[in-house]
Amino acid sequence: MNELVVTVPATSANLGPGFDCLGLALDLWNTTTFRIGGDGIQVCVKGEGAGQLPEDSGNLVVQAFTALYVRREATMPRDLQIECHNLIPLSSGLGSSTAAILTGLIAANFFLGQPLSKLDLLRMTIDIEGHADNAAAALFGGLVLVAADVHPPVVRPYPLPALNVVAVVPEVRLPTREARAALPEKIVRADAIFNLNRLALLIDALREGDRRLLLTAMDDRIHQPYRFPLIPGSHAAVLAARELGAAAALSGAGPSVIAFANDNAYAVANAIQAAFRNAGVNTRCYHFTPTMQAARWYG
Repeated sequence: MNELVVTVPATSANLGPGFDCLGLALDLWNTTTFRIGGDGIQVCVKGEGAGQLPEDSGNLVVQAFTALYVRREATMPRDLQIECHNLIPLSSGLGSSTAAILTGLIAANFFLGQPLSKLDLLRMTIDIEGHADNAAAALFGGLVLVAADVHPPVVRPYPLPALNVVAVVPEVRLPTREARAALPEKIVRADAIFNLNRLALLIDALREGDRRLLLTAMDDRIHQPYRFPLIPGSHAAVLAARELGAAAALSGAGPSVIAFANDNAYAVANAIQAAFRNAGVNTRCYHFTPTMQAARWYG
């Protein structure tokens, strides 16, 4: 086959207490078409990132594609056209970089005859990106718990009921490197126990769609208290959502805030945006449902 289409969902990781081990696939997709042929490596980016992302070998999709060919000691196609239709906002905590890496790896794996399994693709994504939660959710769909420190990684996907998810993306630049640097080297025992307890409750609350339990289960002491000060308005936004009965947290390392609403999703979104606005920060808002569909490809 000389043509392949890859679609990868947006993802939200951490989800309060689920630091680096819990991810959720969301119904917002990047779709990328690969064609063997043309003249050299050509990339066209449409939608999110158009005019910003590299349209040459510096593009993250191309870098991931190339990395797998290098690892397999295979010869790269000399002529490759890549057309990216991106809906996932960049640098938002909604898994845009993970989507790009997986897109490149999935395509390379396809053209190489699919020597890698899903777990192999997950392991290589971890090697490139450094963490597993977004990638596991994108590759397996739904809510996913992942242990990445074993080989192969252990992945446990969970089906979910219909949930109303709001994500508010503030215009705040927060490099992942800076968000990681804000975390303490050590945590106290009480905070570790707190997060272990809340993580167990969170998985149960999401699987049952128990929004009242979610209000307790989304609490965190390991990463959010250290990252809220980096994102003006974010702590107030989480509290504003909670006042309306919606459990909220940073999405990934931020800067986005994600909330699980009842039938009041638009009121929750307005409250979160107002909190950011009061801090002088402009925002964009998305309304999602979790998706059980994983990354997929067809040629």
